Amino acid sequence: MKRVVVTGMGCVSPVGNTAEETWEALIKGKNGIDKITAFDSADTKITLAAELKNFDISKYIDPKAAKRMDKFSQYAIAAAYMAYEDSGLGAFESEEDHKENTATIVGSGIGGLITIEEQITKMAKSGPSRISPFFIPASIANMATAHVSMELGLKGPCYAPVTACATGTDAIGCAFNHIRTGDVTIALAGGTEASITKSAIAGFANMKALCESEDKDRASIPFDLERSGFVMGEGSAVLVLEELDHALARGAKIYAELVGYGQSADAYHITSPDPESRGAILAMKRALKSAGLAPDQIGYINAHGTSTPFNDKGETFAIKQTFGDHAKDLLISSTKSMTGHMLGAAGAVEAIAGIMALKTGQIPPTINYKTMDPECDLNYVVNKSVNKDIEYALSNSLGFGGHNACIIFKKY
Repeated sequence: MKRVVVTGMGCVSPVGNTAEETWEALIKGKNGIDKITAFDSADTKITLAAELKNFDISKYIDPKAAKRMDKFSQYAIAAAYMAYEDSGLGAFESEEDHKENTATIVGSGIGGLITIEEQITKMAKSGPSRISPFFIPASIANMATAHVSMELGLKGPCYAPVTACATGTDAIGCAFNHIRTGDVTIALAGGTEASITKSAIAGFANMKALCESEDKDRASIPFDLERSGFVMGEGSAVLVLEELDHALARGAKIYAELVGYGQSADAYHITSPDPESRGAILAMKRALKSAGLAPDQIGYINAHGTSTPFNDKGETFAIKQTFGDHAKDLLISSTKSMTGHMLGAAGAVEAIAGIMALKTGQIPPTINYKTMDPECDLNYVVNKSVNKDIEYALSNSLGFGGHNACIIFKKY
């Protein structure tokens, strides 16, 4: 199997409009959650979300072209352009072989929900003839990855995994497998989401998944006893993954090595996790096996950590079952305490957090933690970052429908 490294990163998140800004904000414990501005949410009972701030798509593409896209595609294009530039691959623009051997795998948990909501509302008010001809190509979930491939001219495998909140992690894992088996040399991989809409907020709220607090500092509080639901986030993150020898031959900078990937299904319930956490345990064990690692070699876990009562308790149990006595020595944090839950983009943003923790020796915190839950009794790096040199970082993503994905990075 070929070795796979990370040579570029791009991100637009609730705490920063670049990967660098996002990382700096996470280390400082910056809260990206605030009052919803995208629409009047008063009648949904939900007042808070983690929205992007000052996002400007015109930095990347023609604003006229952007109007024909849903925001989830716009976010992906921005993140992909940044990752591609960061990797230095632009120097190979004229090489057709390079373009044919680059995969594009950028998934979304929901797709173009803003467009769907707008167009269905328009049809209900004015009739079918008022539906935009761009309705379908703007809203289907594969379109973000399609736009990225078209913008950058990438002609290798191009598709969009859709595994709810595990999507971003699965996209990175799929790209990992394409490269290590020799199918392609390079891949742009990640996730994107733009679901801070009235229908999405109402839908998640009515299933009692969202936090109803109006206090942004006590809303997304993973592993805290008083947690009551997640906070919706949005944005995108894209990584450039590359076969190691190819990266070395062109003198690329290398952030980290991707060494393991594991997947599983709960086969239990459409929204609730398996109460025995068997799927989460299996995904982590498969990732460890894929990487050829013993449990005690992992130093940091970026947890799925959604701030829902069932997830955080179940994930804590899964970590204990997977890592045994080493669980108490692990550094664990949920950056969703700052970014909210970015759904299909979450795993990709959290991969950046794991990569940068390896590179810098800084572990991002779980902010606004106050009250210990006896069932969540591990080291969640609360409120302030810590410095620790680690060799391996693991990232968990656990999605509705019982989709579980886990990736492991190694310090390079």
